[in-house]
Amino acid sequence: MRGAVNRKISVIGLGYVGLPVAVAFGSKHQVIGFDVKASRITELQAGKDSTLEVSAEELAAADIIFTADPRELRHADFHIVAVPTPITETNQPDLTPLLSASKTIGGQLKKGDIVVFESTVYPGATEEDCVPILERESGLRAGEDFTVGYSPERINPGDKEHTFSKITKVVSGQDDATLDIVAEVYGSVVTAGVHKAPSIKAAEAAKVIENTQRDLNIALMNELAIIFKRMGIDTLDVLAAAGTKWNFLPFRPGLVGGHCIGVDPYYLTYKAQKTGYHPDVILAGRRTNDSMGRYIVSEAVKELLLAGVPVTGARIAVLGLTFKEDCPDLRNSRVVDIVNELKTYKVDLLVHDPLADRHEAKDEYGVEVCEWSDLKDLDAVIIATAHKQYKALPVAEIRSKIKEPGILFDIKGVVERSAAAAVNLPLWRL
Repeated sequence: MRGAVNRKISVIGLGYVGLPVAVAFGSKHQVIGFDVKASRITELQAGKDSTLEVSAEELAAADIIFTADPRELRHADFHIVAVPTPITETNQPDLTPLLSASKTIGGQLKKGDIVVFESTVYPGATEEDCVPILERESGLRAGEDFTVGYSPERINPGDKEHTFSKITKVVSGQDDATLDIVAEVYGSVVTAGVHKAPSIKAAEAAKVIENTQRDLNIALMNELAIIFKRMGIDTLDVLAAAGTKWNFLPFRPGLVGGHCIGVDPYYLTYKAQKTGYHPDVILAGRRTNDSMGRYIVSEAVKELLLAGVPVTGARIAVLGLTFKEDCPDLRNSRVVDIVNELKTYKVDLLVHDPLADRHEAKDEYGVEVCEWSDLKDLDAVIIATAHKQYKALPVAEIRSKIKEPGILFDIKGVVERSAAAAVNLPLWRL
């Protein structure tokens, strides 16, 4: 088997995960960047990244051949797969993009190649689901003609501090020789170092529990928020006090969306159920987090009625539509739960987001994104995503948008109670 030196790298899937990977390797190697979307390739060739994960300067400095032609993959011998792994409407793993990518690579695979999967999967997916497709499409034998590895992605969209090269990279390989090569290749660009997992399944499992752990911790915070609301206690006050203990984990309540935390646990529960075990705790956390949109709207309706504001026809603005702050990613945004629930009350709804792509919002969710100037004479404002633009807003400006006796519903803890009180703005915080 050829060593790590002078390996020609390809990255399949150039989204939030794949592009930063390609750019990192492109700073030291020539990389083939492949994506099935021709529009994405055109955009990247023009030096633009609509995900905002990579700057124009970083793109220009990276040695990447962007292509939608799978035949270009034949020029590489170290293939990194970074395609989405979503769930279906019934919360079952959807491996369609992953299996399609495996088919694409399999058609171009050569003897001596290594295929490394980064997409989040359940333990066993690489060897049980992907390898058979690679073998079928290539006519080659895994472990003899080519080998596979798994190195879970740890990209955090919108995070400019914990970037690809600064996060310890977990690596695994089909055999010891492959593991050494995978570790060396990633180690050439990941300055934080690599961790060699003893098996592909262990690496797959490590990834899926990282986000499952976060999901459960946030579910606990959400349940506590519901409990404390019934007790008339501000949850953020409680967390600030508890957070003074050295080992208290700084999780906060909120909506859990995106392509990781709200999705990955279902990959683990799916595989657990296949073994005959029902994962009660994990699924209970998922139910809690998936219900938060409805809970927030029910509380908002209650507060408006108590304030004497008729809900039907109430003019309500939702600030933020993307799944997290300072990121344009709309995938699996749970803010949509709030939007859809509000629509059932026949309110006059406005949605604002400075980062969301208007066409994508309309196509994916049927949501019209309005201008900031459209927000006036409001009965309520719901801050659903803590973009820096909203954090920078003077509370007085928010107050000017809301007429008496309107209310500000702050899901993200953007506004301090004292600041709201200073401008006589009724405030509800999660």
